[in-house]
Amino acid sequence: MSNYYRNLIVALLAIALLALSACAPPATPVPAQPPAEQPAAPAEQPAAPAVEPVTLTWALWGSPEEVVSHQRVADAFMAEHPEIKVEIWNQPWDDYFTKIQALWASGDTALIPDIAFLWPTPRYAAEGVLENLDPFIEQAGYDLNDYWPGLLESAKYQGSVYGFPRDIEVNVLYYNQDLFDAAGVAYPDESWTWDELTAAAEKLAVPGERYALAMEGGKFSKWLNQNGGAILDDYVNPSKCMLAEPAAVEAISFFADLMTKGYAMRPADLNQAGGDQAVFISDQAAMIIQNTSRVSAFNQAGKNYDVAVVPIPEGGQRWNPAGGAAWVMSAGSDAKDAAWTFLSWLQSTEGGEQIYTASGEIFPALQSTANSPAFLTDQPPANKQAIIDEAAASGVGGFGYFPEWGELDGSILGPGMDLIWSGEADPATALPALCKQIDAFLASYGYPK
Repeated sequence: MSNYYRNLIVALLAIALLALSACAPPATPVPAQPPAEQPAAPAEQPAAPAVEPVTLTWALWGSPEEVVSHQRVADAFMAEHPEIKVEIWNQPWDDYFTKIQALWASGDTALIPDIAFLWPTPRYAAEGVLENLDPFIEQAGYDLNDYWPGLLESAKYQGSVYGFPRDIEVNVLYYNQDLFDAAGVAYPDESWTWDELTAAAEKLAVPGERYALAMEGGKFSKWLNQNGGAILDDYVNPSKCMLAEPAAVEAISFFADLMTKGYAMRPADLNQAGGDQAVFISDQAAMIIQNTSRVSAFNQAGKNYDVAVVPIPEGGQRWNPAGGAAWVMSAGSDAKDAAWTFLSWLQSTEGGEQIYTASGEIFPALQSTANSPAFLTDQPPANKQAIIDEAAASGVGGFGYFPEWGELDGSILGPGMDLIWSGEADPATALPALCKQIDAFLASYGYPK
């Protein structure tokens, strides 16, 4: 083949290849990978609204100093229960009952106290202003057996519990050890009877200078029940007075005779001298019979004293009145669940009972508190067992548990007994006459019912 034809063929093949290249589809580009999807940021949640605490009104009487003590209790509760706020409503004793009744009568739940300190509970329960606590007690399994014997009877009405007594009036014999030593008299103990008490009083009394014993006349039920006597035949639904019975006449005559002999102060003289606390601190009386409210004052005064159980008659029984002002819940409260939380905390060894007892203000209503370090301290008196023994002997018999008791005591019983304590009336003749008045009073109110 000539060079001419060879070159022609090569040129034609090149042209053909160029044409084929021009007709080929363009190369498909590889798509880029999309960026990895990032998780969405969580939506910002709105802040939960603050829950307002439930506010309770806590009504009580007392001096400004006592209010400080109650505030400590309220603060301790609120520290444990921030969901509940406690505000104290305080009035002096003389105004308290009139003003709290006005609050109840208003019917305004913003004014009605949720929890209140009250005495006597049955009277107000009968008026319908107090909440029956039985359902709360049952639901919570609250232990009523921890209270001293007979104590809850003072806070019951028609068999139901309407309040919890904060403390119990345990009356013991306080004695001045220095005066006993100077008179050469052995200290009293659980073996003492009325005879030993009278013999010691004869040695301790110094006419015109010192009495052996000072005791409020209103505590006469101590002697009465020790001797097996009674004021009424029944303290819930009475039918008659029992003060004219031999056991009662003997017991009241015993106390009256101590006054007649100059061994014991007459109640009117005791009041004029400033009360049993004043005469004991000033050595005007070697002994007093009183509850534990005097302990703090005697300790502060540095008195050299101790306590003992109160002497009983030969063949008699140890006895202590079971009663005390109670914490109650208003029937008109609009926060009853919170009120129960506070009330049950007040009446617990871990709560209010412990705080009040440790401060020396009360002898507790609960046996568990009395047997705890809150009460069993190394502070005087040394013989705290005497207080516990008297409390264990508590029972019904110091006052009535019916609504009209206050009227009966204030208008008939109290004035009648005052005539005996003043020496104006003899128990043997005055008590039968007093019983006739009491019987007429009971009949006028339809007792027994």
